[in-house]
Amino acid sequence: MSRNLYILAASLGLFALISAGMSLIPSSFQPGLPANASLWRSVGLFLFFFAVLSALIGVLTHLFEQVDRRNEEARLAARRKRRREL
Repeated sequence: MSRNLYILAASLGLFALISAGMSLIPSSFQPGLPANASLWRSVGLFLFFFAVLSALIGVLTHLFEQVDRRNEEARLAARRKRRREL
């Protein structure tokens, strides 16, 4: 699951870079698109925020999955050890 969140973060980051780049392009090269640079910057900022948020959630998900996996391995190792002692 965390891999999907990393992919989402990367794609949102890419779109944030594109929208930040669009704010630097003159309006004559953008027919039919919003020419207001502050709008492009705002969209880029929101996309970047959501990219960082999804990356953070991906990291936390990965950490909790790792803790669960190690806890399960420790529980199984303790169970095997108890069975050998009996």
